[in-house]
Amino acid sequence: MDLLSTIEDQGEALNAVSVPDHPLNNAFGSLNDMCYELSSLQDLACRGSWKSILDKVARARTQSLLSKPHEHLVYLTYNIIALTKLRRFPEAVIELDTLENGIDNVIYSYENYPQHYPNRYGSMAPFALRWLYAELPSKVGNRQETVDRFYMLLQFVREKTKVSKDRLGLADDVWRIREGLVINSIISHHLSHKEFGVCLDLIIDLIKRDPTPVARAVLMSKLGYIQMQLGDLEGAKASFGVVEGIVNEENVEVEMKNLVNRNKALIFMVGKDYVSAVREYQECIDRDGSDVVAINNKALCLMYLRDLSDSIKVLENALESVPTAALNETFVVNLCSMYELAYVKHSDIKKTLSNWIARVAPDDFDTSSTRV
Repeated sequence: MDLLSTIEDQGEALNAVSVPDHPLNNAFGSLNDMCYELSSLQDLACRGSWKSILDKVARARTQSLLSKPHEHLVYLTYNIIALTKLRRFPEAVIELDTLENGIDNVIYSYENYPQHYPNRYGSMAPFALRWLYAELPSKVGNRQETVDRFYMLLQFVREKTKVSKDRLGLADDVWRIREGLVINSIISHHLSHKEFGVCLDLIIDLIKRDPTPVARAVLMSKLGYIQMQLGDLEGAKASFGVVEGIVNEENVEVEMKNLVNRNKALIFMVGKDYVSAVREYQECIDRDGSDVVAINNKALCLMYLRDLSDSIKVLENALESVPTAALNETFVVNLCSMYELAYVKHSDIKKTLSNWIARVAPDDFDTSSTRV
């Protein structure tokens, strides 16, 4: 697994916050009642049309189309997301710096504008904006600032969770999901610097908080991945065994069943038993033809078995049958690497792939992944 990239289902946190939370409640009849043309922004974000979002935000600002304070924050959030997706990080930081004295300034509170928000209290800052406030420093070389801000965000989320639990007698599911997102972001940053001990502590703490069975299975899988990074193969097998037990006992979705097979396949891959790994990944694909983790890793296993022809077919078929799911940089890097290994005249093939990607890919796709 040192030659090519392996996709794992750790997911970039940014994908999880690609659409800001709505700053007002569900009393509104439509998204556009909550914020000027919010449904249009949301649709553009879902389609990956980040350049169009930048144009739309610029037009709304120039023509003074935003009438309420929270609308400015929502549009600011979309603008920063778009700049971040397009890897224009310095510009995103400049946008973020337009927040006066930080995200928790009183001027961003509902009670500061009683004429617009009678009987509403608290911050109007979307959670996505808070996540970006934490993440962006790392994109311009300040990793420690990002880690510090994420820990502060974690404290903020846990305070909100405690308030909802005290008021309702149970933790608000939204805030529990956000807690998981923030912790996963923190884990990702620690993993990138091989700080495995901290990652283990964070995951074990989450598991102790008695999550739902499905959430517990996901956490145990991540625990197993980290144990593998530490060389603790037996520990990883034990963690993956817990996952399989949970899935066997619960009425779960296909994705959770596939998680079990992918875990088994990883163990086989570490042991260089690629034939068995292919079998596990194929079982995932038979259940869900859009499982790109299984598709990508099956292709890698076939390559390690010196079957370049079939490994290329696996990836090409996925790009043809499930382009929306399969079109990511890691997938394309792997395919182009296989072209380079399989064909003398690989440049023409990669150029054809690059031209197709240019027609169908979202704005944030990194076209350099084709290495044309």
